[in-house]
Amino acid sequence: IGLQNVGVDAFIRDKMPFLEQFKTPVIVNFFGNTQDEYGEVAARLDDVPGVAALEMNISCPNVKHGGIVFGTDPKAAFAAVSLVRKRTTKPLIVKLTPNVTDIQITARAAEDAGADVLSLINTLTGMAVDVKTRKPRLANTIGGLSGPAIRPIAVRLVHQVVQAVQIPVIGIGGISRAMDALEFLIVGARAVQVGTANFVDPNAMAVIIAGLEEFCREEGIADINDLIGTLEL
Repeated sequence: IGLQNVGVDAFIRDKMPFLEQFKTPVIVNFFGNTQDEYGEVAARLDDVPGVAALEMNISCPNVKHGGIVFGTDPKAAFAAVSLVRKRTTKPLIVKLTPNVTDIQITARAAEDAGADVLSLINTLTGMAVDVKTRKPRLANTIGGLSGPAIRPIAVRLVHQVVQAVQIPVIGIGGISRAMDALEFLIVGARAVQVGTANFVDPNAMAVIIAGLEEFCREEGIADINDLIGTLEL
């Protein structure tokens, strides 16, 4: 999926008019290479009609501090989220990286800085090698691993973060079926996101939603929210 995009100005000018045609809340995921960049993008989006919320991706290198990823440094995460919180009045979701030793520390830092919601996980850092050429398969050597392989890790980390913060958590990572989404809800996620599955099947979201409805009917569950946080240990 990657970070490549047209930039905030072109997005506002060219993409938002199209998205506003749909009767669905638009949440804009954004990133920056510096704290100031994060703040500038958030401020540009703050007054845009039709933008319901912002999702701040802190899995990006801090170019002013040796390329350390914001999300792997709780202090840097706190500073960046604090700045963005001052630049926007919209609901702020902070997307966390799994590439850390203790994700609960980063989660609490983002919450303390003013995040309204946390979303996780972003991709895991991976690498693949062509054994014949003995060169990396990716031009950048390393890249983000997503899809079904990361779901068990994502479920574990969502479970841990839910226990560490008071704000809602959105579960992300390898969801392609209704049963996958249910795992995240049961460990405490209030909602889920689907990424990679949409590239395999553009109708994936409709299939997942239908599957959730069918599960609730079969199990006699009147409200899917009743499943949230029902994990039994």
